[in-house]
Amino acid sequence: MSSMFGKPRAGAERPPQSPLSECNVAILGCQGAGKSALTVKFLTKRFISEYDPNLEDTYASEELVDQQPVLLKVMDTADQDGPRNCERYLRWASAFLVVYSIDDRKSFEGCQRYLEVLALHARGCQRRCPVLLLGNKLDMEQYRQVPAAEGMSLASRFGCLFYEVSACQDFAGVQHVFHEAVREVRRRAERSQPVRPLFITEERPCPPVATPVALPTRQGLASCTFNTLSTVNYKEIPSVAQAKLVTVKSSRAQSRRKAPTLTLLKGFKIF
Repeated sequence: MSSMFGKPRAGAERPPQSPLSECNVAILGCQGAGKSALTVKFLTKRFISEYDPNLEDTYASEELVDQQPVLLKVMDTADQDGPRNCERYLRWASAFLVVYSIDDRKSFEGCQRYLEVLALHARGCQRRCPVLLLGNKLDMEQYRQVPAAEGMSLASRFGCLFYEVSACQDFAGVQHVFHEAVREVRRRAERSQPVRPLFITEERPCPPVATPVALPTRQGLASCTFNTLSTVNYKEIPSVAQAKLVTVKSSRAQSRRKAPTLTLLKGFKIF
């Protein structure tokens, strides 16, 4: 059964007729690790300490992650004897949160079985879902049994992200973990998209001529300078090395007196 906690949050409303993508997150772990507390904290910002350990349900919330709306569905699982009957969420989830309690070493050891099942499942299918290892009950630091270094080492061994939060006190940290799961799903989707073909044009950039170039002045010829030209169709313009000098007489050349001549570069247009 699927349910919705109240109305969509303020600021998470999507524009009319805009597509809303979905992200399915399954929360896994041993009983007592705080899976339900994390779910309720994320959806309602409230902390409830007592839950029915045999109750499993799926909840939905419209979220705004990096200015992009998403329908985030959360499955709060309730495995009785560890990850045995796990097909229901292996096929459903887009990302997994594997939770243990930092004050309970048995819950940490149980996380390893879940990570092994997820790794085995990833080998047998083409879709690789992101996995986040989460140490809960950070508010119980004085009773810690699992050092943060052990959690980081386990996460590194299975190639997943690692966080420590407190479902009792830290809403911002809990929200960040769920939103990071959405980001990881988006990153995986972007990397799996087919690569577009690369088209290379034949046009070459103009040579970097920073200063005007002055042509040498000859006897009877007027000097002429030109600046760097920037044009789209560069191939129609000959390079400076290939330019030819052309002598063009002015209209007064028909008169008897001597008329000056103008030196131009062949191929360049004068505007």
